[in-house]
Amino acid sequence: MASHFEPLKGGGAAVALDEVEISILRSLAIQLLELIGPGEEAIEGQDPLAALFAEGPSEAPSDPALARLFPDAYGGPEADTQDDELLARSAEFRRFTETDLRSRKRDDALAVVRTLDSLNAAGDGGAVLELGPDDCQHWLGALNDLRLTIGTRLEVGDEDENDALYRLPDSDPRKPMVMAYLWLGALQETLVETLMP
Repeated sequence: MASHFEPLKGGGAAVALDEVEISILRSLAIQLLELIGPGEEAIEGQDPLAALFAEGPSEAPSDPALARLFPDAYGGPEADTQDDELLARSAEFRRFTETDLRSRKRDDALAVVRTLDSLNAAGDGGAVLELGPDDCQHWLGALNDLRLTIGTRLEVGDEDENDALYRLPDSDPRKPMVMAYLWLGALQETLVETLMP
């Protein structure tokens, strides 16, 4: 897995992916969609203004990966959980922002699945994925969310802990996820580089 993005003339980026890479990326994006959960279905005849002000959850998710994707606005996990004012402000912020944030993360992951599906329809084996500027932004968001999720599951921490994690023997069951984490990081880094002026 040595794929990396390269800039396209006129904006956007391209990456050559083999069949296995396409399958892994698609599977991870689907798993991310399942983790984020289904979107709010539009109700026919619903007032669009009312939908704009719909409230989301007020409590932080219990799943550590979701808590990383949807962190507290005030203090985070290190904050004093006994501070009622801080808890109230975090709950209020979450209630008014998480629904939109979930929707954006869902849109990013769906864009990855759709662009990969369009490659599969084009032929067998590997292919060159070409992304326009808008799709690049979706891919950046999804790659970041995937890395945050996998990093949380792997309990990626400070540099010393990470060194041990990166040198796992092939027999360790975490090894494939570590490899995916590193590969996604390389994809994300090269995509950012292609979009830099």
